Amino acid sequence: MYYKSSLLTDVSVALRNNTLSLPDYITQICDRIKSTDKIIQSLLPEKDRKKRLLKEADKLLKQYPNPKERPPLYGVLVGIKDMFRVDGLPTQAGSKLPPKVFEGAEAKCVTRLREAGALILGKTVSTEFAYFSPGPTKNPRNPEYTPGGSSSGSAAAVAMGLCPLALGTQTIASVIRPAAYCGIVGVKPSYGRISTVGVIPFSQSVDHIGFFTQEMQGAILAASILIDDWDNSVRTGKPRIYLPSDAFLVQSECDVYNRFYKLINLLNAHGYEILSFPLFKEIKKINDVHRELIAAEFAVNHKKLYAKYGDLYSEPSRELMEKGLKVSQPALIADKAIQKTYKESIDEIMQSECIDLWICPSTTTPAPKGLDYTGNPLMSLPWTFTGLPSVTIPVGKADNDMPLGMQLIAAYGKDEQLLQYASELYQILSY
Repeated sequence: MYYKSSLLTDVSVALRNNTLSLPDYITQICDRIKSTDKIIQSLLPEKDRKKRLLKEADKLLKQYPNPKERPPLYGVLVGIKDMFRVDGLPTQAGSKLPPKVFEGAEAKCVTRLREAGALILGKTVSTEFAYFSPGPTKNPRNPEYTPGGSSSGSAAAVAMGLCPLALGTQTIASVIRPAAYCGIVGVKPSYGRISTVGVIPFSQSVDHIGFFTQEMQGAILAASILIDDWDNSVRTGKPRIYLPSDAFLVQSECDVYNRFYKLINLLNAHGYEILSFPLFKEIKKINDVHRELIAAEFAVNHKKLYAKYGDLYSEPSRELMEKGLKVSQPALIADKAIQKTYKESIDEIMQSECIDLWICPSTTTPAPKGLDYTGNPLMSLPWTFTGLPSVTIPVGKADNDMPLGMQLIAAYGKDEQLLQYASELYQILSY
C-alpha cells in the first residue's frame, strides 16, 4: 500500500514548469484519497475538498501565470496536523472538544507555506492533544501496525503519497517516531526555529514544530522555507560522529540495537569514524524530569478547558492533567533549571570534543502491531528536552518487516549542517 512517488522536489519542479498540470495534480490526489484513505485514515474528513482545492488552484494560476515567477512550493499540497490553526478549516487538536474553543489566527508556519505557494490539502489526524490517545490512522506499510504518534496522520499521508510535505509537532517523539515507523524522513528543527504561534500548545518549554517528506532533498527545500533565518550558504566537511553510549542506547530492544551497530559498521566501511561518549549517564532522571515538566505545562494550558469539558477528555489525557496539577511551581522551576543545565552541558561537550553529529536509533523498536499504542518515545526524549535539531532517515527493516530509522542530531542552531550531513548519510544508509 506504501506509495513512493510523491517526492517534494519532483512535484514542486513539475508544478512550477507546467509538466504537471495543477488541476490534474489535485484531481489525482483527491482520487487517491478516495481510494486509499478510507483504509489508512490519515486525513480528517472534509466535504468538497476537491472543489475547494480547485478553486484555490485557479486563484494561484491567475496570480502566477508565468512559470518563471512561481514560488518554490507553487501548488504543492501540504498536510497540516490538527494542532495547527488553519484559516477555513476547523481545529480540534485530535479531541472531542468543540472547534470554537480552539479558534484563532492561522499558525504562522502555515501562512509561510501559503506564501511559498503551497495549497493546504487538509488537516491530518493527531492523537488527542498530541498526547497518547491514538486516532484511527494506520501505518501505510502495514495497516495492522501503528503509524506512531502524535503526528500520525501527517506521517502516514506523506508515506502514502497523498502529499509530499506535512507538518507535525513534537513534545517528546511525535515527529521522529512516526517518520521512522512509516519509513520516511522526519525533521525536528532546533527549539524555536519554526514559530509555534497559532499552534495549540502542549508544553511550551519543549514544543517543537517539525515536518515530513519522502526524501532528504525535499526536507532541505522545506527547511529553507519553514526555518527562521535559514542560511543556504553553509557548507560542511566530513562530520565527527559520536554515539551517546551506555544507558541511553540500551533502552532500545535487541533487534534495533544490533541492526544499528551493523549500520555503524557500514559507515566505518565508507570512511566514517564513529566514536562514543557517555552523554546521558542520568537518562532516567532526564526522562522523569521531562515527563513532569510537560505534565505541569499541559495542566496550565488546559486548566480552563478541563474545568468545562473534562468529561470529553480521554483517560490518558485526564491522567496527565491530574499529574500536572500536582506539580508545584517550585518543582516546575527546578525542572526548567535542570533542562537549562543539560542544554549548556551538551553544548560544552560538543564544543570541547569537536562533535558535529550524534547518531542513534530513531526508536526503541519498530512499529508495534496494533493501533491502541503509538510506541515508545525514549530515543527522542533527551534531544527534545535539550532542544537540539534531529532528523530520522529510513535505514531498512526489522524482523517484523517494518521500517527502521536512524536518528542524527546536531548542536543547537546547526540545522543547516545537520540536514547536509543527513543528506550525505542518507545516500549510504537509506534503502
